[in-house]
Amino acid sequence: MPLFEEPLHVGRPNIGNRDRLMERMADMLDRRWFTNHGPYVQALEQRLAELIGVKHCLAVCNATVGLEIAVRALGLRGEVIVPAFTFVATAHALQWQEITPVFCDIDRNRHLIDPDRVETMITPRTTGIIGVHTWGRSAPVEALREIAQRRGLALLYDAAHAFACTHRGQMIGSFGACEVFSFHATKFLNSFEGGAIATNDDDLARKIRLMTNFGFQGYDDVGYVGTNGKMTEICAVMGLTSLESIDEFVAANERNFLVYERELSGLPGVTVLGYEPGERYNYQYVVIELDEASAGVSRDTVIDRLQAENVIARRYFHPGVHRMEPYRSLFPHASLLLPVTEEVCRRVIVLPTGTAVSEDTVRRVCGLLRRLIESR
Repeated sequence: MPLFEEPLHVGRPNIGNRDRLMERMADMLDRRWFTNHGPYVQALEQRLAELIGVKHCLAVCNATVGLEIAVRALGLRGEVIVPAFTFVATAHALQWQEITPVFCDIDRNRHLIDPDRVETMITPRTTGIIGVHTWGRSAPVEALREIAQRRGLALLYDAAHAFACTHRGQMIGSFGACEVFSFHATKFLNSFEGGAIATNDDDLARKIRLMTNFGFQGYDDVGYVGTNGKMTEICAVMGLTSLESIDEFVAANERNFLVYERELSGLPGVTVLGYEPGERYNYQYVVIELDEASAGVSRDTVIDRLQAENVIARRYFHPGVHRMEPYRSLFPHASLLLPVTEEVCRRVIVLPTGTAVSEDTVRRVCGLLRRLIESR
């Protein structure tokens, strides 16, 4: 028998207030307004913009489409620099539009795009940089801003991990030309499925609004090439309900993180990736690195043994986007320029957390990890 009867998944959805969710659903049904920028989408956009501290926050059907629209709205082409240590959608949003993603290495300690390496990747075909706020920790925004301004490049951010997080006391969402959030079911804040593009640029916001709705600028007037990137009312209902419970979500995640950090302290070969003091985080990702030489067991063996006990830990972002198709075939030697990414991809384990995971459950997971490593 596995240690846990029910699987413990990374990213099991946070729910929020069920009664409030059902009330809103009933109201939505009574209104018979299910899509096309309805009142719940409008309310969600306003509250998101207020929380983030930006002029515009445009809800979209998901963050991948949000990235694609942002890339197109900014007029990117040629080559765009992205970290290889990210979810594959960051690169796909470019490749889908026949823009070449140029994979950049990360810094060793924080797993974020390395601005020194960015500088070396710029060519005459480079038009932009996509920074990623990995694990809710902010990318090096000042260094990237300086490079982008000096080299005349567009700068935007994939903020899928970083809703309700800060950089130097400022909410993530207001950096670069725009930032794209994910509200997928597995994210800290979920709207079942969805995302948002945050910006302070009025012209860019107007263009993005047009592009999310086929380019319609009036009832029967299409003025721009667009797609169907709209968020539905049912997703906005969930988003608003989730938004009202973010303090509860943060508290549960932080509590679990601190238990993991304490219980795994001193375990040979295991390092818990910490959070920097003085900033606000959502603590959605509990990330450990496993050093095989010190632990006496490989990362993949630990993953397999955890999963056998119904602890569905994950290898993020294994094996690295550069080793996935079509990039593996297009850039077969990319790994030579990505030594840190290669190393981190071999070491990272992400552990279950969230409102569905109790302190006692975390202790039991940690006890299992200790037994796996100490009995090697």
